[in-house]
Amino acid sequence: MPTKPPRPTEGELAILRVLWDGGPATVREILHTLNETKPTGYTTALKLLQIMTEKGLVERDERVRPQIYRPSCPREQTQRQLVRDLLHRAFGGSVRALVLQALATKKSSPEELAAMEKLLDRMEGDKK
Repeated sequence: MPTKPPRPTEGELAILRVLWDGGPATVREILHTLNETKPTGYTTALKLLQIMTEKGLVERDERVRPQIYRPSCPREQTQRQLVRDLLHRAFGGSVRALVLQALATKKSSPEELAAMEKLLDRMEGDKK
């Protein structure tokens, strides 16, 4: 039975976002992007990447120098895992409660509301 990937920490998610947005990168390239929003030390970034490699969140290409890191899972898969976890831990599995809380937390644009409506219509069609 396959085990689910570990839940990334906030720092690990920041690194994953860099890799998802920019593609495979070295520690220095990742550090450069991280430093645009929050100062981070080289050894901190390196240690996080080592931990993430051990946890299976990233893969390291050791055939090249400097080593290149890439995410093990696509962004969407990680997001689904995090939402599933939040859904069960905070909302007792209630999708309705999760969606209502999300909508109440931040005003949605007309485009976002239209996309949600389209998705709900499609989901309703699948149930019939």
